[in-house]
Amino acid sequence: MSNFLRRLKLLPWREMLQIAALVNSIVIGLELFLAWGFMQSRPFRNILTLVFGSGLGILIPFATAVGMGALAVYFLEYWQQQFLLNRTNLWVLALCVLLGLVLKSFLPIPPFLASLSEAALIGVTVGVFWKGRPYWR
Repeated sequence: MSNFLRRLKLLPWREMLQIAALVNSIVIGLELFLAWGFMQSRPFRNILTLVFGSGLGILIPFATAVGMGALAVYFLEYWQQQFLLNRTNLWVLALCVLLGLVLKSFLPIPPFLASLSEAALIGVTVGVFWKGRPYWR
């Protein structure tokens, strides 16, 4: 157990949390833009109602979560080359992105794109491991 905790402490938590915060901030910004457009523009409201009211509206949260996971891995590849990416780091990254969704759920922002749900849990994991496939070793 002591070896497990020692290895857990050595993971790049700070970098992963920063990337998760960036990804969640991008989604929050997009949701604020959608909420503003919904309130300010009647044509925009009609388009959003049409898109989210159709069968596509069910897939949007899942697709957003997959995109969040893939974007997190992309940012990790781009900015962090000081540690080796592997399966454990990918799990930590997925956990950090989901932690960001937990914190986002406390904000008074309408969850147009992503909210804490089973679809988000599965989507973020699929996105992280789909984009991070070369690092599964």
